[in-house]
Amino acid sequence: MDDMNRRISLDFSKDEKTIRAELAAYFPDLDEEQFLQWQQSQKLENRLINGERRFFRNAVPNLFRVDSVAHQAKLKVDGPDSSTLPAFRLQHTQNLLNELKATGRFEPKQFEITFTLTVDADAVPAGETLRCWLPFPRVAPPRQTNVELHKTSQDNYQLADNQQLQRSLYMEQKALAKTPTKFSYTASFETLPAYFNLNQLSVESYHTNDSLFQHYISERPPHIVFSQRMKDLADSIVGDSKDPIEKVQKIYYWINRHIPWASALEYSTFECIPAYVLDHQKGDCGMQTLLFMTLARIKGIPCKWQSGWMLHPGNKNLHDWCEVYYEGIGWVPLDQSFGLQNTQNQQLRDFYINGMDRYRLIFNDDFSQEFNPQKAYPRSEPIDFQRGEVEWKNGNLYFDQWTYSLVVKELN
Repeated sequence: MDDMNRRISLDFSKDEKTIRAELAAYFPDLDEEQFLQWQQSQKLENRLINGERRFFRNAVPNLFRVDSVAHQAKLKVDGPDSSTLPAFRLQHTQNLLNELKATGRFEPKQFEITFTLTVDADAVPAGETLRCWLPFPRVAPPRQTNVELHKTSQDNYQLADNQQLQRSLYMEQKALAKTPTKFSYTASFETLPAYFNLNQLSVESYHTNDSLFQHYISERPPHIVFSQRMKDLADSIVGDSKDPIEKVQKIYYWINRHIPWASALEYSTFECIPAYVLDHQKGDCGMQTLLFMTLARIKGIPCKWQSGWMLHPGNKNLHDWCEVYYEGIGWVPLDQSFGLQNTQNQQLRDFYINGMDRYRLIFNDDFSQEFNPQKAYPRSEPIDFQRGEVEWKNGNLYFDQWTYSLVVKELN
């Protein structure tokens, strides 16, 4: 419990004075009733911790994302969102569809990555052994292949085989006094985009007795849970639709319309992520994905988690998405977080319901999987695995005791 309280306190690191100061540029004469309404509705996410009102470290940026009044105030001061990602994605996916139409296939793209995890100096006593797990690219054909390890920071390492759905590169190092400890590797891989024009493909009836089908429509407590609330929501979204493609589209559209992307608390602090998403009407990429997977599985659509990093130029980041299984077609990638694109062209608008760009790095083909070798203490991130994990003989080292970086080089 002490560990959990510490994790929560790190997320809720701001007091009311700090939050008001952050809002002052947009609301110089902030209405007290408005502030209280945001606080009580959790649009300004907060908790009482040891008798003090504390606010989520990204409470104000999230407020601008989920509240229309705050959003308009930010627009007046800062102007429109300057992110280059939506325009890049739209042009890139248009190029992909053109490439597919012209040649009938996609060309692979090669990347080289250097992943580094640096443990703070004196995070553990000098001479103690640090145990580190770095996320490592999976071989996930056809979309990720030709994975090669080129260099490691430590001579001795253990690379988990590709059967590990959260694949890791494990290394150890004794800590030196007053010196950060670095773990790193360099690897390369090929990535292939995907696009399935489902309207022109024949989707067969599911083989409902098949073990694959049963596995990927099942509950996965505590996060994929078929509560009455979830079942009622799935029913209301899907209605009387029987076609798997139509069911998937309806769920995707509903989440796109009702659940805006927002920065998230650490996943280890949630009891059930999809329930939180419905309570707060927001979520980051993994939270939106888990909600989609829950609703889809309730409606008999097999789906599975996939995650790693997005590598779009200038917008490199951790990212989560999933894959949907259609009988007779196979696994089709779906990115709930990227949503509907801003275009009148329906094929482009809906690209991420049944397609994937070429700027992806796949570390995980499931969530909450055991490592090889296994970790002795609870993970910093028990669901996803994109940043790494570290421990020593007396416990886990949490995210505030180390940093991580990913350097990406496009090879073609």
